[in-house]
Amino acid sequence: MNITNRLKSTEVTVSALAALLAAGAFLMPAWLSFLLTLALAKALVVLGVVLQMRAGLVSFGQALFYCIGGYGVGLGAQSLGIADAFALLALGTAAAVLLALICGFLLTRYREIFFAMLTLALSMILYGVLVKSSALGSTDGFNVAPPSFLGWVPEGDARKQAVYLLTVVIAAAAVIGFNRYLKSGLGRVMEAIRENEIRVDYLGLSPRRLLFANYVFAAAISALGGGLTAIASGHIDPDMAFWATSGEFVFIAILGGTGHVAAPFIGAIVFSVIRTFAIQEAPHTWQMALGLVLIALILFLPKGLWSLVSRKHTKAGNTPAAKEATA
Repeated sequence: MNITNRLKSTEVTVSALAALLAAGAFLMPAWLSFLLTLALAKALVVLGVVLQMRAGLVSFGQALFYCIGGYGVGLGAQSLGIADAFALLALGTAAAVLLALICGFLLTRYREIFFAMLTLALSMILYGVLVKSSALGSTDGFNVAPPSFLGWVPEGDARKQAVYLLTVVIAAAAVIGFNRYLKSGLGRVMEAIRENEIRVDYLGLSPRRLLFANYVFAAAISALGGGLTAIASGHIDPDMAFWATSGEFVFIAILGGTGHVAAPFIGAIVFSVIRTFAIQEAPHTWQMALGLVLIALILFLPKGLWSLVSRKHTKAGNTPAAKEATA
C-alpha cells in the first residue's frame, strides 16, 4: 500500500470514528461527554509533545502553551468582549504562536535535558507571573463566560453538546492534518534529525530551522487544546501552567505512544477514564494507581498502547493473502 492509499485509509477511518463520537453526543450522559471533551482537548496538547518527541526532543513545559491558549480565550472574552468561540480560539492560538516564535529562537539551540529543563523553566515563569497577578485572579483564576457559535448562543445541555461536537471536529481535523504533515518530507526529516542530526545538516538542511518550525506547530496545537479546555470547563487558573500539568502530558504521551498521530487521543481517553475511576474508588491514593499503570506500561508495552494496534497491522501484513496483494 503506497503513501497516498495509507493517507486516504487513515482519513476515512478517522472521519468514521469522529462521526461515531459526534453521534454519541445525543446518546451519552452529560458526564461522559464532558470527560471526552476534556480528554480530546488535552490530547491536542499531547500531540504537540509527540511531535517534538518524534524529533528527539522532550518538552516538560508544554503546559506553557496550554495555559496561553486558555488565558487567551478567557481574556478575550473578559477584557476584549469577544463572544464567538472560533474567534476566541484563534486569539489564544495566535498568542501562543507569537510566544513560540520568540522562545523558539532560544530553545532550538539546545537538545536533550537542556531543552527539557528550559521548557519547564519557561512554563514555571508563566505560572509564577499568574500566581502573583491579582488582576487575573491570582491562584483562583477566573471564570470564562459561555461563548457563542457563529451567532448561535446555546444554553444548558445544548451548550455542552456544542462544545463537545466542536472538540470532536477539531480533534479529527488535527489528526488528519498532522498525519499528512508527518508523512510529508518535513515530517520525515524530523525522524532523521532524531537519529542523526549531523547527517541532516550534511544534506544541506538546517536542523535548527526545521526544529523551530516543528516547535511552533506544537505550540499552536497545544494552545488550541488549552482554549477548548477553558471553553468546556468555564474556568482557568495558573495550574494550567504548573509543572505537574506538563508532566501529565508527558505521561499521556508515553501511555499512548508516538507511533501514530492517533496515539495521543487513545492515551488521553484511557488516562482520563483511569484517573476518574481511580479518584472515585481511591480518592487518597489515586496517584499511586496511575504510577502502577505507568510501571506496567513500561514493563509490558514500552512503545505505548499504539503498539497493540501496530502489532495487529504487522501480523495482518505478514499473512499469505496480504503478501500476494502487495506482490
